[in-house]
Amino acid sequence: MNEPVLQLASLARSFVQGDARIDVLRGIDLSIAPGEIVALLGPSGSGKSTLLQAVGLLEGGFEGSIRIAGEEVARLDAHGRTIVRRDRLGFVYQFHHLLPDFNATENVVLPQLVHGAARPAADARATTLLTALGLGHRLTHRPSQLSGGEQQRVAVARALANRPALVLADEPTGNLDETTADIVLAEFLRLVREEGSAALVATHNERLAGRMDRVVRLHEGKLA
Repeated sequence: MNEPVLQLASLARSFVQGDARIDVLRGIDLSIAPGEIVALLGPSGSGKSTLLQAVGLLEGGFEGSIRIAGEEVARLDAHGRTIVRRDRLGFVYQFHHLLPDFNATENVVLPQLVHGAARPAADARATTLLTALGLGHRLTHRPSQLSGGEQQRVAVARALANRPALVLADEPTGNLDETTADIVLAEFLRLVREEGSAALVATHNERLAGRMDRVVRLHEGKLA
């Protein structure tokens, strides 16, 4: 059997506000198989973003185990976390966070250059991904020249540029109208599956969650 892309064991996160302790995550156990797309469902404030920050190695202060592609990463130093994020993870957020002075292709090329790719190969990879997302005619457009849905498609291409083992998406269509959200999510799911990546997608939308391979629910800091 293939080793899980992601394994969480007893993952916990607490905050102290005044004299009160707030337990946001309380002993999370989760395993995601290679190529599996899992919806993380829960209302706003339930801890979905906190869980993704833990898996994405974007914040410290967590207890428990985080294994990505078989490696324990929870206690890595800053440099080690950067390497894991660069080599094994892709990120899609509610807001696209594209670089405004770079065109669509350049936004997808840049993480590949950081990863060590040669420019011609990075250009070709960016063109392939953007064309697969229906943006073959928008390759040289800057974010300000793209619609909200088009900008989010560029963000999806950027997340997949370095062929990550795991894509983390935090409300990836939350800033789009319903029709555009449906289109972008369908393209996201299709391309992630074609690329062979796994994905953990945080959403509060039951209907969108139902289009993924499996749904886990975050309630009062625990998964069901």
